[in-house]
Amino acid sequence: MTEPLFKGMEGVFIPVKNPVKSMKWYENILGFKQVYYEENAAVMKISEGSETVVCLVKMNDHQPMHFPDNSFGVGKYYNFIPSSPIEDVYAHLQAMNVEVGRLDGEGDTRFFTFYDPDGNPLGVCQ
Repeated sequence: MTEPLFKGMEGVFIPVKNPVKSMKWYENILGFKQVYYEENAAVMKISEGSETVVCLVKMNDHQPMHFPDNSFGVGKYYNFIPSSPIEDVYAHLQAMNVEVGRLDGEGDTRFFTFYDPDGNPLGVCQ
């Protein structure tokens, strides 16, 4: 097979304590748009043009996502691609009192980790 089987990702699933509370945070802080809500999950689009949705799934015994220790230095499952310079996104999250890690880089690539209200580590990479 020479052609890839896939062209992207349809959904990303993030464990949360309260889908309504989390949905409001993802909307107000990150600008995601609600697609629909049900008792145990909220489905959101990252942006109007994005095919990928983020599904915030209620967990009764919630534990924040934890990436296993590794020698690659990664500690989160997802990296979002910023729609503006990464420094602007970083400053916005700081101004919104979001817990953010250090803005770092390697070569032309810049990245950082931030945390949602449930302590889930999420990344930004440009």
